[in-house]
Amino acid sequence: MIIRQATVDDMETIMRIYGYARRFMAAHGNPSQWSDGYPSRELIMSEIRNSHCFVCSDPEGRTVGMFCFIIGEDPTYRIIEQGSWINGERYGTIHRLASDGTAGGVAMACIEWCQSQIGNLRIDTHADNTVMQRILDKAGFRRCGIIHTDDGSPRIAYQRV
Repeated sequence: MIIRQATVDDMETIMRIYGYARRFMAAHGNPSQWSDGYPSRELIMSEIRNSHCFVCSDPEGRTVGMFCFIIGEDPTYRIIEQGSWINGERYGTIHRLASDGTAGGVAMACIEWCQSQIGNLRIDTHADNTVMQRILDKAGFRRCGIIHTDDGSPRIAYQRV
């Protein structure tokens, strides 16, 4: 897999991937995590402008996945309940990881790329997103507790060092 920063030219493909991911999650018992058009085109455009949005391409050059990655403090991770972070060192956060379902290993390739950027990773997911929970367990993340997103909804927080 080839990972590169997303550009404005990737916007339609990214939105198509998110559409597929929303349908996949709904079909697998998680209909509410990315409801009401989340993530929005405006949010993704902001992520692209801030160099936080990345796309993952297969060997033929087709974009098959995407994610946002930020190194530095995530405000929603300041308070963790029902547990604690493994450490308080500088970390990278993976957000909005999604694939279009046409290639295997996309999530693991994205996680490994992020790990190569910084050895301390954090990520969160919805309690109903059992598919992502299995991926994170397989990838060696440790469940650390519960955080709350900007809108106050709870998420299971994970860390991998």
